[in-house]
Amino acid sequence: MIIVDKPYISDLFRQTITKNRFPVVKTGVARELGFYDKPYFLEEDQAIGLARSSKDIRIYTTSENSIGWIARNLWFTDLPGKIDLFKNKVRFRDLIAPMYPDFYYREVKFDRLDDLSMEDIPVPFIIKPAVGFFSMAVYKVDSIQQWGSVKESIKQEVKLVKGLYPSEVMNTSSLIIEQCIEGDEFAVDAYYDAAGEPVILNIYNHIFSSASDVSDRVYISSKEIVQDNIQHFTAFLEEIGNLSGVRNFPVHVELRSGSGGTILPVEINPMRFGGWCTTADLTCLSYGINSYEYYFEQRRPDWQSVLKDKKDKLYAIIVLDNSTGVSGEEIKAFDYERLLSEFDNPLDLRKTDYRSYPVFGFLFTETRKERFSEIESILRSDLRKYII
Repeated sequence: MIIVDKPYISDLFRQTITKNRFPVVKTGVARELGFYDKPYFLEEDQAIGLARSSKDIRIYTTSENSIGWIARNLWFTDLPGKIDLFKNKVRFRDLIAPMYPDFYYREVKFDRLDDLSMEDIPVPFIIKPAVGFFSMAVYKVDSIQQWGSVKESIKQEVKLVKGLYPSEVMNTSSLIIEQCIEGDEFAVDAYYDAAGEPVILNIYNHIFSSASDVSDRVYISSKEIVQDNIQHFTAFLEEIGNLSGVRNFPVHVELRSGSGGTILPVEINPMRFGGWCTTADLTCLSYGINSYEYYFEQRRPDWQSVLKDKKDKLYAIIVLDNSTGVSGEEIKAFDYERLLSEFDNPLDLRKTDYRSYPVFGFLFTETRKERFSEIESILRSDLRKYII
């Protein structure tokens, strides 16, 4: 079954549901999003009954906003506990501690930030909400002297994001401090099948503009990125699966891969692929792999066949987060046409309500390697030139 929720449902996802007649739970939010009566829709009590009667049920959520519905209505299953095991970053670090016995992390309450002593905390470090989303209130602290300004920035951002998402998705009452994880960062969509085996559906390299950058601006995929990482990322997910015991469980994984093949997870997001229908949709547009179908049908990509004609092509997700320094309420318009004109082959542009969410939209592109400069340019841009 599928549980749809705000903030966004793509046309591709809607078409996938219609084509395959995937059952959608008829929540109030589903109706708000335009999902009305169809033969393959499930009343909420039907969905709950199905979860009671089936040990092999496959659930997908378009948004972590749906975690609250699962916690309230499927409490009799092990699913809420499995979700929290990944969603709560402190619990997740506790889970994988046997894999990384020397990794430093600690929990700190938001209302005790002013009392936090820096004496025993290794610098540099990352601080972020224990339950968070979309790089909100995520900061890197490079020196003890920097802590004062970072602390105030956290307080200000917490005020700004308060109420944007349910507490199951974004809860800033507790934060986690953890040592910096070195290496190249990747985003991976995968699912654990009915036997608990991981199946990777795509791999994206998360690139940054600088060492201090923690934004979500650009993710790229290519034949080389997939081929070079598929085997050891699968082995890593097998270890996580053995510790967690998850089955029929989609995940969006963020990890760093260092020298010598060392892998350290940044976080693993449960019950979904990339947020806002991003990574899964671009995988369909670029590689022809419909991740939603692959999960529900328990299929595995034939990567050799998929990648055979993809030499020298880069596929990018560009997150147009509001980095302008101007609040959405003060922005009259965003020049999407100018943005599109600067790319060789835009695949899809998805505009969003930037007055309600701190993002102007998402752009999917196909880029030839020799045109990588267009990716570098948007990576470093504060987007001010596009706003009125």
